[in-house]
Amino acid sequence: MKNSIYLILLTFAFQFTNAQSEFKIGGMLAYGTEIENLGFGVNAEIPVMEKLTISPSLIFYFPKDQYGVKINWFEFNANANYYFLDTDNIDLYGLAGINYSSVKVKYDGIDYGYGVLGGYSGSDGRIGANIGAGANFSIGSTIIPFAELKYVIIDGGQLVVAAGIKFSL
Repeated sequence: MKNSIYLILLTFAFQFTNAQSEFKIGGMLAYGTEIENLGFGVNAEIPVMEKLTISPSLIFYFPKDQYGVKINWFEFNANANYYFLDTDNIDLYGLAGINYSSVKVKYDGIDYGYGVLGGYSGSDGRIGANIGAGANFSIGSTIIPFAELKYVIIDGGQLVVAAGIKFSL
């Protein structure tokens, strides 16, 4: 009994060490169709099983000023990536997960010479779901270019196209 516990712990430690060598972290540029703007972000891939990773990401869209209304938007994603095609040059995966999007708007109002009239601000956060696909491209180093396409199922919906690089640690 005692030996089998040691064997289980040793097996777990070996898998954890092996998984740590496949950990990836990176950066990306993204475009969101609802905000109609570019953004930048960070992401990671944490292996949990042979073809499955957990992939958190954070995207900040560049602030937008439209008709005097300032818009700030960011999103946090917690996805699971399932690798269904692994070759020497390209690894394709499907993704599904949870999205949290936060939008803040601010309008300073109009100055008619008597002070600013009609200013307001507000913010809203929503939880949605992600579904999509992506690809990692092997170039023979620890730098891995990638591309990803996902649809965020949330009020109004948003298609997000992203591309960047990941570093294998």
